[in-house]
Amino acid sequence: MTHLTALYLRLANERTRLLEATNANEIELRKVWIKQMEKEIEGEIEFLEKNGLFNKEPLPDMDADELLKELLG
Repeated sequence: MTHLTALYLRLANERTRLLEATNANEIELRKVWIKQMEKEIEGEIEFLEKNGLFNKEPLPDMDADELLKELLG
């Protein structure tokens, strides 16, 4: 998951740089980079799912007692 985390961090940083950009050319370039990064993240998630290393389903809501019971199960 380290690679996916790095991709998300890179995307977040690039979105911040886009917000700070003032030059029209830079803004357009950063928008393209962001789209490319989003596609790369999608590809990484697909790869991880195919190999059983990622699940898009949200985790169930549990309070602390339920979680402890599940962990000690």
